[in-house]
Amino acid sequence: MHTVGELLRQWRQHRGLSQLDLAIAADVSARHVSLVETGKSRPSADMVVRLADQLHVPLRDRNRLLLAAGFAPRYTERPLDDVALSAASDAIRRVLRAHEPYPALVFDRGWNIVMTNRAVAPFLAQVAPDLLRPPVNLVRLGLDPRGFASMVVNLADVRAAFRTRISRQLAAAPDPALTALYEELLAPELGETPSQQAEFDAVIPMIIRIGGRELRLFSTITTFGTPTDITLDEIAIESYYPADDECAAYFAEFGTAELFSGDGMGMLGRPLERRESHAPS
Repeated sequence: MHTVGELLRQWRQHRGLSQLDLAIAADVSARHVSLVETGKSRPSADMVVRLADQLHVPLRDRNRLLLAAGFAPRYTERPLDDVALSAASDAIRRVLRAHEPYPALVFDRGWNIVMTNRAVAPFLAQVAPDLLRPPVNLVRLGLDPRGFASMVVNLADVRAAFRTRISRQLAAAPDPALTALYEELLAPELGETPSQQAEFDAVIPMIIRIGGRELRLFSTITTFGTPTDITLDEIAIESYYPADDECAAYFAEFGTAELFSGDGMGMLGRPLERRESHAPS
């Protein structure tokens, strides 16, 4: 098991910072950083959090730093349907519903879908049932021929986008499960030619063929700004928008369909899977 000093040094080196860089950012002496990393000084819990904050360490890994330093974890991990997260959960549902008739979904750091709005349902109707058993993984869903792959016209571009986003995610915070997902579905194959994305597009769209029409969509990502719960720290809302008038017209028609006659969310409108709550002890 690594000491807190060893873990902090790993994070500092991963961020490409010197001890002096970290010391200046955290407003401490470089000597103190050195003593902490070598185990000659035991940092307080507040110092661990201060250094972790400057190193942009995710909340889950901050708990590991605190445990290694001999302190209780500070950050809880509750399921999204826990009463303590009701305000955040309600806010997410409002965002999803407000985005209709355009699709939007919520996924966690492993790219498992947590929640969707109703506009996602028509796209899931053509997906093999076994791919919709929780946890539903967005990357696997997007690249599997029994999922969205058969509907995506520019699959090479979509694969490249997934590859870039997950590579950046791993560069920011190493994760064994995410690494395994990358190696399974996204690792470049021998002799693979990089996707030639259109140079004239400011945003590379995802082009989906559905109902005899081709829909061009681009997306934005929304995250919580200052979460103190691990679940909220690790989820993101991806909202899709029409990239041209034809796509906008499709969703304008779709918005009047019977699917939107009710008040509930879509088929994945509630958290897909309840995980055990991990509160600090």
